[in-house]
Amino acid sequence: MSKTIIITGGAGFIGSHVVRRMVTKYPAYTIVNLDALTYAGNLENLRDIENAPNYRFEKADILDIAALERIFNQYQPDGVIHLAAESHVDRSILSPLDFVYTNVIGTVNLLNAAKKLWNGHYEGKRFHHVSTDEVFGALGDTGFFTEETKYDPHSPYSASKASSDHFVRAYGDTFGLPYVITNCSNNYGPNHFPEKLIPLFINNIINKKPLPVYGDGLYTRDWLYVIDHAAAIDLVFHEGKNHDSYNVGGFNEWTNIALVKLLCKLMDEKLGRATGESEQLITYVKDRPGHDRRYAIDATKINKELGWKPSVTFEEGLSITIDWYLSNTEWLSHVTSGAYQRYYAEQYNVG
Repeated sequence: MSKTIIITGGAGFIGSHVVRRMVTKYPAYTIVNLDALTYAGNLENLRDIENAPNYRFEKADILDIAALERIFNQYQPDGVIHLAAESHVDRSILSPLDFVYTNVIGTVNLLNAAKKLWNGHYEGKRFHHVSTDEVFGALGDTGFFTEETKYDPHSPYSASKASSDHFVRAYGDTFGLPYVITNCSNNYGPNHFPEKLIPLFINNIINKKPLPVYGDGLYTRDWLYVIDHAAAIDLVFHEGKNHDSYNVGGFNEWTNIALVKLLCKLMDEKLGRATGESEQLITYVKDRPGHDRRYAIDATKINKELGWKPSVTFEEGLSITIDWYLSNTEWLSHVTSGAYQRYYAEQYNVG
């Protein structure tokens, strides 16, 4: 069965894995990657599938209403998988308004484009909004986020994502727009832009640079392997219940310091360094404002209703991730130098 799906943010970390999965798994689908190619969008992530006959790329900003209308009219999508977002909490503290524009207004622009195109003819149509567990706020030492947990965002980033979730539900309630929402925990894996903890620390360990750990290092997160997350998005998009949401997590919790020590141990082994050498790079730094103490997702619903579960343990996924970075040093050097931004210009012959 042929479908056309627009995937926003498809050149980003999670988005590129979703695009690759959809392009390769569904050859009868036309997959349109819509990405503005801001700092974390990198078409080098998709070099292996960029010439696939069912893949299209459109450089556009979700704040550009005219561009969205043109793309929606041209491709007549049956579905939208919306991943385009500003996603770094630290950046949201420095510049909250950027997060309001992209994550809130950009999402509403997409909802309007879909609503206008589909015009009440919703059979076979779906808007899949990909969100975060950070909308739920923070947990104490016990308990888990479920789909019923009340929203309680603490950072400008999580407030903007909570707002976008509310708009998606509002368009479902008000206009009947068919939607599903997934709220995921922290992702890790290949192609992760090295501003986030795991890729940053892998790069710093390679280069023997300090490993900055916030506060006492006891902040706790649930970690989800990005390829498992892409599989969950595929599953929910195709089989999830309309007007419903699903939490996606790795069924594991790690304090930051325990994670960093495991990372140091694995890196020492893989780089042939003395045991404990990389741990000496750990540097405790001042905590960031509004830092949520603990996140933990209960992914029972997606497991029981749709049969999804992680394919790897955290230790296995982390080992695979480290191996990927060690064998893709060209990608890492391009990203850290900014050279990846030239790839678009060269690939598509634009300035």
